[in-house]
Amino acid sequence: MIEFPAAFLENMRAQLGEEADLFFSALEEPYAAALRLNPFRAGAEEAAAPFCDGAVPWCPDGRYVAPDARPGLSPLHAAGAYYIQEASAMAPAMALNAQPGELALDLCAAPGGKSGQIAAALAGRGALVANEPDAGRARILSATLERLGVGNALVTNAWPHELAARFPEAFDAILVDAPCSGEGMFRREPASRLEWREASPVGCAARQAGILDQAALMLRPGGRLVYSTCTFNRAENEETVAAFLDRHPDFSPQPFALNGIGASRDGCLRVWPHRARGDGQFMALLRRAGEPEPPASCRPARPARDILARLDELQAVAPGWEAHTEAPRLIARGDVLCALPGALPDPGGLRILRCGLHLCRLGRNNIEPDHAQAMALRPDEAAASAEFDEETSLRLLTGETAACDRRGWTLITHRGMPLGWGKASDGSLKNHIPKGLRIHL
Repeated sequence: MIEFPAAFLENMRAQLGEEADLFFSALEEPYAAALRLNPFRAGAEEAAAPFCDGAVPWCPDGRYVAPDARPGLSPLHAAGAYYIQEASAMAPAMALNAQPGELALDLCAAPGGKSGQIAAALAGRGALVANEPDAGRARILSATLERLGVGNALVTNAWPHELAARFPEAFDAILVDAPCSGEGMFRREPASRLEWREASPVGCAARQAGILDQAALMLRPGGRLVYSTCTFNRAENEETVAAFLDRHPDFSPQPFALNGIGASRDGCLRVWPHRARGDGQFMALLRRAGEPEPPASCRPARPARDILARLDELQAVAPGWEAHTEAPRLIARGDVLCALPGALPDPGGLRILRCGLHLCRLGRNNIEPDHAQAMALRPDEAAASAEFDEETSLRLLTGETAACDRRGWTLITHRGMPLGWGKASDGSLKNHIPKGLRIHL
């Protein structure tokens, strides 16, 4: 067994008093895995039921994973029916409470679970900017939102100050799930105890302060900001929030409550592993003074003439494509046609990994529908679709072909949920699921 660092033990005994022994015992108990159902997938709850073992109290779509279940190995995972996520990590997005039509920012967003949750709350209206400064992690974030079928997100790879320069006072709701010393990982990943240092909390708090200051510049008057970490010490949590409020007198803490966790009067709330079935989370809900403006109504922008000429080709493959982005602006980024949410400000100058919903690649004589387009569609929104059982779906996910009586571009589905595109001819379906997303059985 890997021991806890001595300074961590001392800090937590001072912080928790008589509860400390219960807390340390909880960190030695088995980790409770969880998943969040994707409301963009009809039938996800029923399909995922064999993997589930009770509800996560603070998240209506959250479910604990049954012992010995392996939901990550099912084609339902590739279809975006759910996102495997620690239960405590579902709480910050619930505290943010994004509303349809709002413009939201997830500032430190990788690997994408909280971004997917915010996008689900937006319900296809408004828009989400999901940002990650680390390039490798930003690619994971982009892939997560693609798999979940999110069509109204902009994925950026930028430092907070770069975003703040581009989006001053732009957002109705901002989540800052800040990089932290990771004490909440001590149960799930015991090896992380070896990486912790006594100076870690103070160093992380300085970094968190800078991130919060940039986030403040991007929040509209009347907007909401949730600051969260997965660590336990006060330096990175209550003390960081108090220092931020001293620097920003136009912000104030807001009381809130989450089912199964409790209520907070001072705007701060924690998930403790000895009080709830989760690894631990800190959240603070803050509001900027002023009256929020109602979301601006958006009208679809008329596409450029060269793009307009190609829409019939897109319509022939995916007649329901417009259902997944509100008032889209159609733009070409290289040879990729994208539907950018009308609610988004101009992102020019930023490093962009995903620009709304990627619809198709524009060839000289034809189009090739994008995998992201497939993952956003329901079967009835594609011109042709083909349903496959679990065994065949797994084979398709490895890159194999399958028997199919359709012709042309065909949406591959499992239990009514998309896996990607195939192209059918002569009784066979050629696989077009991207090679980087294929699995190895």
